[in-house]
Amino acid sequence: MTRRSWAFDVAIALVVALLGVLEAFWGIGATHRQGPHWVQALLYVVTALLLVLRRVDPLGCLTAIVVVSAVEFAIVGAPEGYGLMDPVLIAAYSVARWERRRPTWWGLVLVVLFWLAWSAGDPTFSSSAQHVVALIWISPWVIAWLVGALVRSQAQNLEQRRLAREQRASQAVSEERSRIARELHDVIGHSVSVMTVQASAVRRRLTPEQGAERQALESVEAVGREALAEMRRMVGVLRDPGDGATDREPPRGLAHLGLLVEEFRAAGLPVELSVTGEPQSLAPGLDLTAYRLVQEGLTNTLRHAGSPRSSAVTIAYGDEVLELTVSDDGQGSKPDSEAGHGLLGMRERVAVYGGHLVARSRSEGGFELMATLPLGAT
Repeated sequence: MTRRSWAFDVAIALVVALLGVLEAFWGIGATHRQGPHWVQALLYVVTALLLVLRRVDPLGCLTAIVVVSAVEFAIVGAPEGYGLMDPVLIAAYSVARWERRRPTWWGLVLVVLFWLAWSAGDPTFSSSAQHVVALIWISPWVIAWLVGALVRSQAQNLEQRRLAREQRASQAVSEERSRIARELHDVIGHSVSVMTVQASAVRRRLTPEQGAERQALESVEAVGREALAEMRRMVGVLRDPGDGATDREPPRGLAHLGLLVEEFRAAGLPVELSVTGEPQSLAPGLDLTAYRLVQEGLTNTLRHAGSPRSSAVTIAYGDEVLELTVSDDGQGSKPDSEAGHGLLGMRERVAVYGGHLVARSRSEGGFELMATLPLGAT
């Protein structure tokens, strides 16, 4: 219960109570008034104020309204009018909408009991036929309960869909992190292997008198091999069964963009590649990340852009940052859930190197992906 909810329920209770007082004393909205006016007004005020509890304890609220009303009906008889109907109407809806601890169908049972007490206590019903006709007045309360059940069902469906979206997004991020870990393992593993081989080559060239140097290089070799073995064990649990073939391929980088563009052109996507600035040698992990961003951007364009007439990949080397842009003029104005999960994965990659990613619709039509990566990232 928030302050806004409390304020809303208090306002409802006061409005219903005011309408009840107007009906009891001045007959506004009344079909039949029964007993002293102040007693009828007291009933309407009490049942209205009980609505303040309609979310805290919905079934208890409806039960209290039924009990208080039945006592008044037994003492002075049952009146007719909106002041009698409204509290039960709102409480029945609230049971179906908000009750958590007990089955909501108890609300229908209480509605029937209320109708029985009202029908038995109304002195205007002098025959069995009139009591049967009075069954029609139970329908608004039953309808209110059904509306509450429908709203509750829709709210639960929306919540389930939201949780499912969050779960899929979390799974997409987890899968992308695993993929990043596997790729970084390949990059770092290659670098450590080179270091180990070079240390071994230098050790073999040492003279017998250089024992201290030989011992240091042997330690470097041992630590390198141990690190590689430990990395394989740790990252092995992240690998998919089908990763074996791709592991033997060297990791790609921006130098392979021409080949990547040709692959997408062969798939039917018109792509133009533009490189500005002075190309620089990038750290292997950063180079692979830049390549993956372009690859994912073109993949989303091919799948979701809606037959674009053209698309463009722009690589801009600056003094401190590398800017990547993938744009198209297709009909897709917004990525769907699958593409959205791809964007989550790209954001994870960019965050590793302290970069920035923007994915948005273009004012002239189409979609664009822009990433900025610090060239000093390692």
